[in-house]
Amino acid sequence: MSDLQIEIIGLTAAVFTTIAFVPQVLKIWKKRDATGVSVTMYVIMFIGICIWFCYGILIDSIAVITANGVSGILQMFIIVFALIHRKKN
Repeated sequence: MSDLQIEIIGLTAAVFTTIAFVPQVLKIWKKRDATGVSVTMYVIMFIGICIWFCYGILIDSIAVITANGVSGILQMFIIVFALIHRKKN
């Protein structure tokens, strides 16, 4: 298998794992409600994504860099808006 084919597989996986966060982002954005969203989970995930992003830079992988760059932005959006739009009981 060529390096290009391997990178295409990585990019395909990156698209799916990255867009997995979009429904949560859209739900918080539209409803302005983050009830039930675990900020702790997203902070831990964000830390992992930052480490994966650094790893992608070290191994010079466009798939890893792109997926984790975009995922990091989506994670930050979820964290910030979950804190802003958390309904108080």
